[in-house]
Amino acid sequence: MKETKCITIPMKKNEIVIKIDTVLYVFMERNIAEIHASGDRVYKTRMTLSELEDQLGDGFIKVHRGCLVSAMAIHEVTDKIHLINGETLDYVVRKKKEILTQLYAKQKKIISSFNDAGIPKTEEEYHAYYRSFDTMPFAFTDIEMVFDEERRAVDWIFRYGNSALARLEKLPLDKLIGSSFGSLFSNMDSKWLRSYECVTLYGETLEIIDYSPEIDTYLDVICFPTFKGHCGCLLFDISEVKFAHESSDSERAMMLYFGKLLERNNL
Repeated sequence: MKETKCITIPMKKNEIVIKIDTVLYVFMERNIAEIHASGDRVYKTRMTLSELEDQLGDGFIKVHRGCLVSAMAIHEVTDKIHLINGETLDYVVRKKKEILTQLYAKQKKIISSFNDAGIPKTEEEYHAYYRSFDTMPFAFTDIEMVFDEERRAVDWIFRYGNSALARLEKLPLDKLIGSSFGSLFSNMDSKWLRSYECVTLYGETLEIIDYSPEIDTYLDVICFPTFKGHCGCLLFDISEVKFAHESSDSERAMMLYFGKLLERNNL
């Protein structure tokens, strides 16, 4: 297994250890470094950008004098840097070509380091691993992300799926398993790709509630990391889900849940 690398940063009252592969970017605010990590976490420390650049290693790109960005966090570079979590960052536009050259080289190197230790090799091995999901009443799948030469997630392949998935996708399992989503649905929506990419690369657990034009259904999808380069997904047809309000605790739980959503969307 690949060794998990960490950095230790001084805080006001103690030190904190952060996994490098969870760091999205570092932004300097005067003499304070703001370390933005997956899961909407921000750590502030009195370290210089040079000190952090040395500790974070060569997987990061300096896009201007006050900002370091993880190569694996970058989804696209236009007039802004678009991150896989939906944020955008400014950069020195005259250095776009240099940044893109660094980006492609670093991303390719990182993805090539993914190992397949512990990953099932055949459909039979995937099925044996996930056998307990076979008769579950909800749809579940393990997907393997497909990246292009520029490290962008462009598709995914169904490696395991249960009968509930086949019903939801309206396709037989023998057609789904081993096939890429793009080969089955010509109208693939990129919003799914961005979320699955984020889960695969940063180990986040995300919930997506949105419309799927591919199957003409509103879905609630909970996705989480499984193997290296893979993502597990629980999928629910919203029209089939009923909310049972049983106590004041359920009301508080819903307020907490929607409060987080509102905060993340700045509403």
